[in-house]
Formats: sequence, structure tokens, C-alpha cells
Amino acid sequence: MMPSAALPRAWEPSGHDLDGRVIAIAGASGGLGSATAQAVAEAGATAVLIGRRKKALEACYDAVRASGGPEPLIVTLDLETATPDTCAAMIEALRGELGRLDGLVHAAAMFEGLTPLAVHAPDEWLRVMQVNLSAPFALTQAALPLLQEAADGVVVFVTDDPERLARAHWGAYGVSKAGVERMAAILHEETLDSSVRVHVLLPGPMRTPLRRMAWFGEDTLKQPTPQAAAQSLVYLLGRQGAAARGHTLDLRPPGSSRRNPAR
Repeated sequence: MMPSAALPRAWEPSGHDLDGRVIAIAGASGGLGSATAQAVAEAGATAVLIGRRKKALEACYDAVRASGGPEPLIVTLDLETATPDTCAAMIEALRGELGRLDGLVHAAAMFEGLTPLAVHAPDEWLRVMQVNLSAPFALTQAALPLLQEAADGVVVFVTDDPERLARAHWGAYGVSKAGVERMAAILHEETLDSSVRVHVLLPGPMRTPLRRMAWFGEDTLKQPTPQAAAQSLVYLLGRQGAAARGHTLDLRPPGSSRRNPAR
């Protein structure tokens, strides 16, 4: 796991932190992904909305447009069936459409419920691994050449509370998130001499569908919305975020955070 960093207390979004940048968000129709799309647009970036559900992406598109930021781009890509070839084709289409890519945020996640490994359905295991680990690898690999053309390219992986996910019943989701952390650490080491920097974001508990599924007895409305985490992504994607290169930005509140899953 990469060393932890905290959001600087004095930092606040200026509205111009990402002016002129192009930021792709995988999982843009989800809770955190949609909030991130709006946050980066409000900070001046062109958001590339990646997801499999066109109607949900269109709703995200409308929300981004309503925020007054640059017009976003919708890219339909099903991470469950994505291959290295489809990811490469998507990036080439993005190059042709916008000519650049400055940041890639992996906000997509698949969670099928708490399940003991002894009875974990193998096909379900493979689907979760594909969406949470293999597809982010393929998409990152395809995007690296375009990111390396940027003066300050950024890749952000989103993880979950490692202390909770190492416990019983977190199954493929827990294993996949551990893999994401290791992948990020390796990629950081391999990009130290390039213009691409790598980060991990560890949110605190959020009001998302994933949280409701994992904690079905909880009043999820008591949890904060994903907007704060999305603003932290603006920090990582902007030039000030270079100070946290190779680190996990840990947004969990002190004390109780270590006892709760992030999403």
C-alpha cells in the first residue's frame, strides 16, 4: 500500500484548478463518478463520461451541463466486457475527438454482496475482478501514451477501507481492491521518470448504492454525499496534487473511519 497523505487544510477549489484539462472518469454514472464529473467540470475541465448505461450517462451529462462547465463527452464502454482492444479503440477515438488526455479516474466498482469464499460463485468472482481490476489495468495501459503527452498526466485509482476489506465475507471485492492498491504502487514506481503521476483515493463512508448494498440495515442518508470526495479528486487532478504523488489520499475521519468501509 502506498503511504498515506491528507488533503491540505488550507486547500479549497478555486473554480479554475483544471482549466483546459481533459479528465476521463470510468464509472461516471455511479455515485462518486457522477459527483466527480460535475466537480471537474466546475473546476474548468472537459469531463469524459465513461460507463455502460447510456441513459445514466445522459443524466450525468445533463447535470454537468447544468453546472456551467465545459461540454462533456459521453463514451459508452461496458467494463464487464471491455478488452485491451476495446479500451485502445476508445482512447484512439478520444484522441481524435479531443486531442489530449490529462487525467483518468477509476471510479467504477462492482460489489455483489457479502459472501464467504467457500460459496462464492466463480462467475461472480470473475465479473468483479474484471470490472474492479482487469478493466482498470487495460484502460490505464491504453491511456498511458496519451497521458504521457500531457505536461502533467494523472491516474487516480479509488480504493476502499483495507482494514475492513481484509475481514471475512468481502470476497472478490476485497481482493480486487487490494489488487488495485498494488497495481497503483507498481505503476507509480514505473512512472517516476515520466510526466504521469499516480494516486490512490481512499474515501470515507459515503451515501452511495454500494454502501446501501453492503450495509442494508443502516440509514445511508446519514452518511455524507460523494461531493466532498469528488472535490478531493479535483485537488489530486490539479497541479497542487503533485505534492501527493505516489500516495493514498486518505479521507476517512479519524477514529471511527478505521471501523467502517469507505463506500
